[in-house]
Amino acid sequence: MAMTFPALRTSAIAQYPFQSRTTYSTEILRFVDGSEQRYSNYGQPVRRWVIQLDRVDEGELSALRQFFRAQGGMAGRFAFTDPVTGTAYANCSFDQQGLDGGVTDINRGGATLMIRTNGQ
Repeated sequence: MAMTFPALRTSAIAQYPFQSRTTYSTEILRFVDGSEQRYSNYGQPVRRWVIQLDRVDEGELSALRQFFRAQGGMAGRFAFTDPVTGTAYANCSFDQQGLDGGVTDINRGGATLMIRTNGQ
């Protein structure tokens, strides 16, 4: 059973603002006679989120770091719920080598998280 991305103590997944996008990949082969053949490189579109957490406490930041380590960084797989649509994606991973961020003030920290779907 895959782990689930941890919610903040407010039960939210993200803080505003954050970014999300959908990526499609189509390969185009052009032949000498000028004709083309197109096909999709992905079985489904890839969803990506960049979540900037600027107001998390030390406990939340620690939980995010532990989750990142438990996943083995980019190697792990986990469930993630889109903060806008509420759609649950069962097969996601981090899209970054390390977890950026840290404590910025007393009991206050921040982190930047990049998450992507891995095809469903």
